[in-house]
Amino acid sequence: MARTELTLVSKPGCHLCDDARSVIETVVEGLARREPSVVVDVHEVSIFDDQALYDEHVEDIPVVLIDGRVHTFWRVDPARLTSALLGAS
Repeated sequence: MARTELTLVSKPGCHLCDDARSVIETVVEGLARREPSVVVDVHEVSIFDDQALYDEHVEDIPVVLIDGRVHTFWRVDPARLTSALLGAS
């Protein structure tokens, strides 16, 4: 069973972050039902809690990282995220 780490870099009061969170939840739940061997550990961090993330991504929120690498920012495409998570496992 392969584990993949997905990190949502967000900030409070961000409507795009809310949208990204919703897409991530839907995709991860769907994968758990269809592909039980694909395990995705989802974490969320505030850009205000990590100076390095702030310096790198302050203009890009929300940012989705898969296994520490940038997958996307601003808008999360469900099909693209699904493919990336399947490919990461």
